[in-house]
Amino acid sequence: MIDRGSVRVAALLERARRAGWTAGAAAGWIGTGRRDPVVVAVGRAAVAPTPVDVTPATWFDLASLTKPLVVGTLGLLAVRWGWFGLDTTVADVLTDAAGRPVGTATIAQLLTHTSGLPAWSPIYALTEGRPERALDAVLDLPVVDPGARVVYSCPGFLLLGWILERRGGATLDVLFDDHVLRPLGLRDELGFRPGPDHPVAAGASQPGAERRLVRECGLDPAWVPQVGPGLPDDGNARFLGGVAGNAGLFGSAAGVLGLARIFIEPGGLLRGEEIGVATANRTAGREQARGLGWQLAGSPGCSAGPSLDRASFGHTGFTGTSLWIDPTRGVAMTLLANRVHPGHRSTDLHPLRRRFHRLVVDAVS
Repeated sequence: MIDRGSVRVAALLERARRAGWTAGAAAGWIGTGRRDPVVVAVGRAAVAPTPVDVTPATWFDLASLTKPLVVGTLGLLAVRWGWFGLDTTVADVLTDAAGRPVGTATIAQLLTHTSGLPAWSPIYALTEGRPERALDAVLDLPVVDPGARVVYSCPGFLLLGWILERRGGATLDVLFDDHVLRPLGLRDELGFRPGPDHPVAAGASQPGAERRLVRECGLDPAWVPQVGPGLPDDGNARFLGGVAGNAGLFGSAAGVLGLARIFIEPGGLLRGEEIGVATANRTAGREQARGLGWQLAGSPGCSAGPSLDRASFGHTGFTGTSLWIDPTRGVAMTLLANRVHPGHRSTDLHPLRRRFHRLVVDAVS
């Protein structure tokens, strides 16, 4: 059954490659009690200047999967350790936030995208290229209707990253390595700022999409940081040295699934009650169903699709990545596509993700 599922997933990914949706992809799944994940790789990790094939070991720019995997996981551990509570405000941790627009926002509001912060802002342009001013720039962003609406916010997770660093006494990548990767044995499969010993899927040759967005904001696109090998596609994460709360994590399909399995096998890194807290719907009646860092399958139009149980939770990344976890079936599934190489595509990958989920459900049923 699993072998047949692998063949079908490979065929699906090959069709997506031929249609021009992605240069290459890796996809896989893991179930409760299974030692190793099933991983399928198709296409190219790079098409230029020299073609390179995707393999199961290829690392992808995971983009916004950073939010639940790094910040969400560390956030749950931080609450357990007493670093802060879900009702702790930004100003309680970052004293510079007192009297600023987002100062009264809580950790829970940041994690559920209900703080009132905007969806995106080019922090590198607002600071004219000075990273030391990044925190002030985010603290000064306007806040609209805090707590009333779900507005998916990258600046909110930048703040969460800084809050974790302040309370943890180390940079976000060190905290993630010490408290998550080392205990799970995943240092060879996930991480920030991947070195030359890891095969990394290539990114965009130029940051054209972000330059256009900056221009639309009335700011100078010359401030957009240059792209390069091993650097995240997200401009703010590049600006901050490749380590940020909103993006910057890289990894293989096996690495993503290795971390995801803690959400289907409680009692290891995370306790069952902590998983319940993270995946409960905290935004009922609003635009999206959100847990702590996670989108829930009940969100209208989300990438989960009808094959997954309504209790499922997951996330997507701008580069073409996704992870969904179905706790009822005890299975986690990830699709790592690459729609930013050699140039950015505007392809909607939700149909591909939903078909992939259907094939995984068939394979494990």
